[in-house]
Amino acid sequence: MTTLITIFLVLGLSVLFTAGLRTASGTDLADHITNPQQRPVLGGSDPKTHAWQRFHVRYYTMTLVLVAFEMEMMFMYPWAVVFVEEGPKALAEMGMFLTILSVGILYGWREGIFRWE
Repeated sequence: MTTLITIFLVLGLSVLFTAGLRTASGTDLADHITNPQQRPVLGGSDPKTHAWQRFHVRYYTMTLVLVAFEMEMMFMYPWAVVFVEEGPKALAEMGMFLTILSVGILYGWREGIFRWE
């Protein structure tokens, strides 16, 4: 309970300190922003394209496949430790997980996400 009170005390003091500094400075940050700083691009120029038009959609699907493989590896390492203790039950669970992952990858292959055109 004491640690929770300490956390709230530190959080409250930091908020009060920040508010005190802002009022002591007497200026608002929005008053000092110049016109080039209000632009959405670092150089102060307008963007040529919309943010979603920069990359082809195939990069997003390949990213999802990469995340699927990374999630597989993230679950494989702790599974190796659990497999020693659980045995066949852990093997069946990992088999189901790999089957679901394989179905997703086969679906992506059928849809052509691995073809670079």
